[in-house]
Amino acid sequence: AGKEFNIKTRAIIRGPELDNNNPTIQFAKHCGMNLHVVNRIEYRKRQDSDYLNALQERFPNAYIIPEGGTNEHALLGCKELVQSLPEHSYLVCPTGSGGTLAGLIEGSASTTQVIGIAVLKQADYLNEEIKKLSAKANNQTNWQLLTEFHDGGYGKFSPELWQFCQDIGRTHNLPLEPIYSGKMMYALWQLIEQDYFPSGSKIIAVHTGGLQGLNGLKYRGLI
Repeated sequence: AGKEFNIKTRAIIRGPELDNNNPTIQFAKHCGMNLHVVNRIEYRKRQDSDYLNALQERFPNAYIIPEGGTNEHALLGCKELVQSLPEHSYLVCPTGSGGTLAGLIEGSASTTQVIGIAVLKQADYLNEEIKKLSAKANNQTNWQLLTEFHDGGYGKFSPELWQFCQDIGRTHNLPLEPIYSGKMMYALWQLIEQDYFPSGSKIIAVHTGGLQGLNGLKYRGLI
């Protein structure tokens, strides 16, 4: 967006150092981003109000976008997405920071079941984060976060999951990566096999991207 609309952008990158050969780092630089490396201790403060205030003082004209792009403004886009979809009874999405799931809950009718597939370990805390973001999430019981499909944790995946992603790509021409949308689709396939959904259910799965991560996985020799 910064490149397309000529907006000056900066990114804070967890270090301890910058790998200039990393494909994602190269892409960010190609788009004109200024990159600032922080150590892991500073990175852990990314949601701390004092740290964010200090960051705002350092970059006084900056609009600070939280990790995962999750805030009240992000919900509006996800809410609009729901309103553009054909009729469905189940809506499924991968969940990292909770913004997409909260927005889908906001936009969905109470008769729709909204399911988030957590892509990181020990993600039960996200239930409270989603309730903070979405008023509907506090008052409705038509949503849930499934936390048992993380496949080892964030950024981790099994050979079976990667094989599934490749099979879906070949069979259905649907590109997947094993960090976000691939985990969600793999979970959805397993749920269908377990007869989780009633016969005749109309299911929509939201592919939230993440495909640029494939180059990073290849660079690291993980696929």
